[in-house]
This record gives sequence, structure tokens and C-alpha cells, in this order.
Amino acid sequence: MTTVTSPLAGRAIGLAAVPDPVFSGAMVGPGTAIDPVREPSEAVAPVDGVIISLHAHAFVVVDAEGHGVLTHLGIDTVQLNGEGFQLLVNKGDTVKRGDAVVRWDPSAVEAAGKSPICPVVALEAGADALSDLADDTDVKPGGTLFNWK
Repeated sequence: MTTVTSPLAGRAIGLAAVPDPVFSGAMVGPGTAIDPVREPSEAVAPVDGVIISLHAHAFVVVDAEGHGVLTHLGIDTVQLNGEGFQLLVNKGDTVKRGDAVVRWDPSAVEAAGKSPICPVVALEAGADALSDLADDTDVKPGGTLFNWK
């Protein structure tokens, strides 16, 4: 079992509340989302593993069991072309849970007209593969978001 922890401080909300049909419909995979605290912060690795995909607004860490976890910083933030985001690692880097991956400012994302809501998704997982999903609760970096069987 893999425990996926929060990459950010904020409030855990269900994927159904994400203002994007791809995430709210769990088309990418099951998981939860975080409505982040509106202050500059660092998004951290939710699991130990290797960064296999890295963009200013999103990253995927794959753990030793082959579980890929997507952290997407905001909705439609790809349209910001990296502005307001600072990468702190490189694709292919090995990270430990809690290592800083991207520095960003959710309030700047919101000021640019984008939602700062951050889906955290278990890629290629079945809907029944997750348990203990955090929902409607405050989370801190490193706090459990869900378990992946």
C-alpha cells in the first residue's frame, strides 16, 4: 500500500468539486484535491519516487511500486506559460516525500483569473483502489490524503 500525502497546505475537497470536467469526472484517475492556502509556498513530493513528468504547473512522481501520482497546481494554469512558478527539481530526479518540487503563489494564480484548486490524482488506478480519502478537512504538507492499495 502507498500512502499519498498532501503536497500543500489547505483544505482537502473531493474531486467532484474541481472546476474542470477532466478532473471532476476522474477521467485522469481517482484522488482528491486541495484548495490551497493563498500565500507563496512550495509544492512538495507526495510520495518517495522519481519525477517522471515535470511542468511548471504539474508534476508526476512514480514510487517504487509503480504508482504514479499527479499533482496539478491550479486549473488551466498551463495557460500561464510558467509565469509565477519556479521548478526546484529536474525530470528524472529522485525525491523523498516532502521534498520541495515547485515554488508558486496560489493568490497570484487566482489574480490571473485561474482557479488555484490542486487535484492530486492516482494515475491509472481503479476507483476502488483508494481508501481513506481526505475530504472537507484541513491538510498540511505531509498529511495523509489517501491510501492506494
